[in-house]
Amino acid sequence: MGVIVSRQMNPKLLCPCPPEPPVQDAGPVRWQTPSIASARRFALYTSPLSFTPLSFLAVLDPLLVLQLLLLGLCGGFLAGLLGIGGGMVLVPFLTVIVAKQGVEADLAVKMAIATGMATIVFTSLSSVRAHHLRGAVRWDIWRRFVPGIVLGAALASLGVFAALNGQTLALVFALFVAFSATQMWLDQKPAASRTLPGPAGQLAAGGGIGFVSGLVGAGGGFISVPLLVWCNVAMHQAVATSAALGFPIALANSIGYALAGHNTPGLPAASLGYIFLPALLVIALASVLGAPLGARAAHALPVRPLKRLFALVLYALAAFMLYQGLSG
Repeated sequence: MGVIVSRQMNPKLLCPCPPEPPVQDAGPVRWQTPSIASARRFALYTSPLSFTPLSFLAVLDPLLVLQLLLLGLCGGFLAGLLGIGGGMVLVPFLTVIVAKQGVEADLAVKMAIATGMATIVFTSLSSVRAHHLRGAVRWDIWRRFVPGIVLGAALASLGVFAALNGQTLALVFALFVAFSATQMWLDQKPAASRTLPGPAGQLAAGGGIGFVSGLVGAGGGFISVPLLVWCNVAMHQAVATSAALGFPIALANSIGYALAGHNTPGLPAASLGYIFLPALLVIALASVLGAPLGARAAHALPVRPLKRLFALVLYALAAFMLYQGLSG
C-alpha cells in the first residue's frame, strides 16, 4: 500500500537526514594568473590534441615568434627566388627550435620534418596560382601523377616515417640535401631524350616522388623537375607543374603525419600529430609575405651565382643534420 504525502506533511519527518555541517567562511578568493613558465610546463605534458589558449600562450613567447618569422621570411624568399619549396631550409632550424621547447631530440627531428612539409601546403598555393595564370601548368600530367603521389605519401608518412627513429630520418635528410645541393651547384639540365611514360609509369613516378618527399619533408621539385625535363617537357612547364605537384605532396603527407603522430608520448600540446602548430602558423604567414620579394629579386639578381651560394648553404645544413643523426 502506497503512502501519500500531503502538502501539509513534512517529508523530512519520514526520511530523517543527518544535519549538515556549518559552512565556514574561507575569506576572499584570490585569483592567481599562471606564469609563462608554468604554462609551458603544463602545455608539454597535456594531450597532443588539446588546443587550448593556454597551450598556445605557453609556446608563443616573443623570442620564438621572432625566430619563426625570420625563418619563414627566409624560406619564402628562397622559394620565390629559386623556385624551391623551402622545406629543406626549414627542417634543420626547426629541429633546434622544437628541441628548445623541451621535446627530446629524436622526436624533434620528426616534428621538424612534418612541420616543414606542412608549411608547403600554404606556400605552394600562391606559386601554383601565378603559374596557372601564365598557362604553364601541365594539368594533364598533374592529374596522372597525383594518385601515385597520394599513395607514396601515405606509405611514407603513415608507414616508414612513423616506424623510423629521428636519427635515421636525419641521416636520410642529410643525404638528400647533399644530393640536391650538388644538383644545384652543377646546374645541369638533363637532355630531353624520351617522352613521358604511360599512365602506369606516371603513377609509379608519382609514388616515388611522394614517398621520398614524405621522408625528408621536401616539396619534390628536385626530383620532379629533372624527371619532366628528361621526358621532353619544356623547362618552364616542368617548373610550373612541379610547383603544382607540391600541393598534393604536402597535403597528403601532412595528413599522414597528423594521423601517425596522434597520441605519441612527449609531443607538445599545441601540435597536430607530428606537426608543431605555432611554428606552422607563423612560418606560413611569413613565407607568404617573403615569396613575392624573392620572385621580384629573381628578375633583378643573377640567379646562377645565387644558386651556387645556396648550394653551399645546403651543404652546411646537410652537414648539421648528418651530425644530428650520427651523434643522436
